[in-house]
Amino acid sequence: MRTLLNLLWLVLAGFWLAVSYVLAGIVCCILIITIPFGIASFRIAGFALWPFGRTTVPRRDAGAGSLLGNVIWIIVAGWWLALGHLFTGTLLCITIIGIPFGIANFKLIPVSLAPLGREIVPSGDRSSF
Repeated sequence: MRTLLNLLWLVLAGFWLAVSYVLAGIVCCILIITIPFGIASFRIAGFALWPFGRTTVPRRDAGAGSLLGNVIWIIVAGWWLALGHLFTGTLLCITIIGIPFGIANFKLIPVSLAPLGREIVPSGDRSSF
């Protein structure tokens, strides 16, 4: 079932979401000082491309740098991305067929809001806790 949902997600929304996150990552890497945000954008792109069967968990080794970076990210881009995922997820949940895709959009909100200090793991893997 996960594979079917991921394939439908890829065709309907995932590809374009991933492309947009990759482009943002390239821009961030070009602007040298924002390379950590670029790397985070590339991670989010992979998650946005294939979200079903994976989740995000906090990293144990994340420190004050991640917190500071997330504050900057929220101010610059995070709240726009989170609002976009919230709006799109709400619209998708209006239809019965779109509910799983709306939930996938809601699942992308925390990582798009504060990507630093989080890692993406398979849903069944809880070894990071």
